[in-house]
Formats: sequence, C-alpha cells, structure tokens
Amino acid sequence: MRHNSRARLGVSLLLVAGALGLGAAPSTAADTAADTAAPSAIPAPSAYALDAEVERSLGAATAGTYLDAKTGKLVVTVTTDRAEEQARAAGATVRRVARSAAQLDAAMETLEAEAKITGTSWGIDPRTNRVAVEADSSVSARDMARLEAVAERLGGAVEIKRVPGEFRREVLGGGAIYGGGSRCSAAFNVTKGGARYFVTAGHCTNISANWSASSGGSVIGVREGSSFPTNDYGIVRYTNGSSPAGTVDLYNGSSRDITSAANAVVGQAIQKSGSTTKLTSGTVTAVNVTVNYGDGPVYNMVRTTACSAGGDSGGAHFAGSVALGIHSGSSGCSGTAGSAIHQPVTEALSAYGVTVY
Repeated sequence: MRHNSRARLGVSLLLVAGALGLGAAPSTAADTAADTAAPSAIPAPSAYALDAEVERSLGAATAGTYLDAKTGKLVVTVTTDRAEEQARAAGATVRRVARSAAQLDAAMETLEAEAKITGTSWGIDPRTNRVAVEADSSVSARDMARLEAVAERLGGAVEIKRVPGEFRREVLGGGAIYGGGSRCSAAFNVTKGGARYFVTAGHCTNISANWSASSGGSVIGVREGSSFPTNDYGIVRYTNGSSPAGTVDLYNGSSRDITSAANAVVGQAIQKSGSTTKLTSGTVTAVNVTVNYGDGPVYNMVRTTACSAGGDSGGAHFAGSVALGIHSGSSGCSGTAGSAIHQPVTEALSAYGVTVY
C-alpha cells in the first residue's frame, strides 16, 4: 500500500543471455505485529488483486498491508471501525493499529524536513505500524544524534536501525548491459505497439544513450527515457532487430517467464536477479521508502533483505511470474542478509505505456 504524497506507479527488467544474444535463448496491540522472523511467502495472484482493491477502496483509511508469513493471507491495518468493516467486506484479514496512514506520512514528512541525511533511508513497515529508518556506516555520530532527536519527538512512530556498509547506486565500470564505460543489469523485457524494449535503473540510463550486450560490443538498444533522482527507472528500445523473450535469468541454466506486474507486499518473499550477485532471495520489509543517496533522494521505493552488489543496478526483483521492481541500490550484504532497494515496477510501466509479456 502506498499513502505517501510522493507515491507514484513503477517497473523493471532483467534480460536473459539469450535475450541479449549471448547464448541460448486481529491483534489490538499498537506496535506488535505478525512474526516478522517467520519464513516469507509468495502471495497468490488473489492477494495482489486484493491489495490493489483495498488501496482503491480504503486509500488513506488503512495504515498499510502486509502478508502474514504463516497463513499467506493479506492483512490490512486499520484505525477505525468503518475502515475495518470495509476491509472485511473486501475479504481481507484485519488488524487494528494505533497509528493512521496520515500519522505515518506526517512522521516521514518530518524526517524529510529535518533529517534528510545522506546514508539514511526510511519507509513504512505495516507489521510494526512504524516508520522503519536505516542509517548506514557513513552517518556520523553527530548526524545520528540529530536523527534520534527527531525520532524521539515523534513519540514512538519511528524506529531506527544501524546497517553495515553504505547506501550506493550499484553501478560498476566494466557484464550484463554496458553503456558509457559502466555495467548495469536489465530488469524486464517490455513491449508497446509491437516494439520491444527493456527497462533498467534510471541512474544507469542517465550514463549513456547507447547500450550493448558486451563490453565494447555492438549497440543493441538506444535510451528512450530516463528518470533519476526522485525516481530510478529508464527504458531502452531494441534497435538490433531482436525479439527477446519476456523472461528473467535464474543463473542456473534456466529462466522464469514473467507474465504480469504488481506492487510488492510487505512480508512477501522475492527474488533478485542481477549480473553480479546473480540470483538472490529475500523478504520485503518496507514500502514508501525514501533513500538518501549522495547524488539525490529517490522516493516510494521498496526495501528488501536480498543481497546485491555493484553491477546489479537495474536488475529484476520478482516473485514467481510477477514482476515487482527494478533494482536501485543497497548498503551491501552481510552473509545472506542484504538491504536491496527496488523501484516499483508498475510506475515505469505506466510512465512509458509498456507492458511485460
């Protein structure tokens, strides 16, 4: 669910080797939530549809939704009797919480105004009914004290966690798609009016207009759109006459067919495919995330626990056959626990009028 006034719609793409011509083709507790340590689950198609329906019907009357990892059911958080009745009528499991969407949005607006510190990110975790803030290792003791002072004034609506590494856009010089002397990853192949494109990160398409499948190789596509910062998506049109499959590389000799796109739900399992760390897995932990990169903020992102590294920028975040997002960056990865951030897939698709296939 997305209530932030900066909310948008978004998309992404990851090309397999064949596509690039490289080879073969009801709790009443205010701050306690579902067991966030439980194994995450992939939502059924009906859960994505219910999430979208609840967003349309309730809007700001819900403080967010999440997937119950134990039952696989969508849980809708509400603060009023009327919203609870509406959510139940839509077929959702309901949980009463203390803080409304407006209160959580106000907390994020305060952070935006008073604690916009490079190396921080924040977003809504409906499971805790709080704004979950992460501060990386580059945040100084002085800035950390400033952040904590702002959070204290917000009366428990904000929870802060230190994370290792530094939040970075994950581009490498030197892999999967190449342009301007840098390597990125592609997310999803998309189409419009019979023409074929791929989507990737906007901070990648900002680098170059022409993209190749190998370092120094012939151009396979030309940039047709780019948006970064604020958003992080871009689109490249195939110009080499290829008609690549709408699949994602699983880096085990097989690929996954992508047939639809949706917004990620907190608590669900996701996979990330990128040209550096290949296929990694994780759980969605927050939505409406603001990330304060050194060269500008991005808004309405999604935070996950998937691992990633430089060169994964632009890669695919997905669950089963559903496209969820375009990889933007992270603060690195410790063991199997990461902090991969993605740009929601539906926004890019809407912005460029394209569809996955």
